[in-house]
Amino acid sequence: MKLLSVVEMPDRINDRFRARMSFIQGRLEDAAAIQPDIVLCSIEPYRFDRQVIDKLPTSVKMIATYSVGHDHIDLSAAVDRNVAVFNTPGVLSDAVADAAMLLILGAARRATESISLLREGRWTGWSPGQLIGVGLGGKTLGILGMGNIGCRIGYRARAFGMQIAYHNRREITSDNDARFYADPRELIAESDVVVLAWPSTPETRYFIAADTLGLAKRAMILVNIGRGDLVKDEDLIAALRDDRIFAAGLDVFDNEPELHPEYLLLPNAFLLPHIGSSTWEARLAMADVLVDAVELHAAGGKAANRIA
Repeated sequence: MKLLSVVEMPDRINDRFRARMSFIQGRLEDAAAIQPDIVLCSIEPYRFDRQVIDKLPTSVKMIATYSVGHDHIDLSAAVDRNVAVFNTPGVLSDAVADAAMLLILGAARRATESISLLREGRWTGWSPGQLIGVGLGGKTLGILGMGNIGCRIGYRARAFGMQIAYHNRREITSDNDARFYADPRELIAESDVVVLAWPSTPETRYFIAADTLGLAKRAMILVNIGRGDLVKDEDLIAALRDDRIFAAGLDVFDNEPELHPEYLLLPNAFLLPHIGSSTWEARLAMADVLVDAVELHAAGGKAANRIA
């Protein structure tokens, strides 16, 4: 099979594809000349809307996105063109859960202020009142979206002595120690740390806004490892600036990479540049799950990670 990759990735990752199929690095505009069987893409730089999918050469039978998210692909257009679409669920869950704990700890222990103090040469030595943060033991972690990643965050947080609560569309039975909230607003009101692990949907988009932030405890920490557009930036920035919540830890942003510039001015905002799944273990596993899926599909099988 011939695969056209339209996303730049390290050679170590591309080698996973090269080992099992004809791999070509190029632009989407090259597809007509290359006539690939598969297009390998990711969240950037292309959006596979209906117009783009309709212009793909008839040789293209599969789109493999090197991501869990698939907002950049019009799945209905792919179905209409009889193009199968695959993503990479599951294999990056541990990496993202690790990043969530980093964000929780960084926000709780005032990491942004601490790093600035050192890098700017302003640290004058230890003192009892220096940058006092909050501990996690005994606190309630509320998880909005208790899927695979949410469950793994909960598992890690228990090691810090946290109590786990969550909101899902439906209660899960695999975690009897976690408290289920049917109302996400009630969860926000009663949690000390809230982690957003939701996908972006019409129901979740901009859910974190002035009204929901108004329900939060003054000492609450908000963490987002889900999607940037779950948060209305102006409202979160105002809550952080006015100390209406304690801190935020953010790995994803609305309109990224053009994050709202005021985040950079907030000492209680701990920020990462969308590195949740950035470990070699996760990145290589993402390649493997796509290679396995397209080979299985080509052989007439049904891959679990086919989304269209």
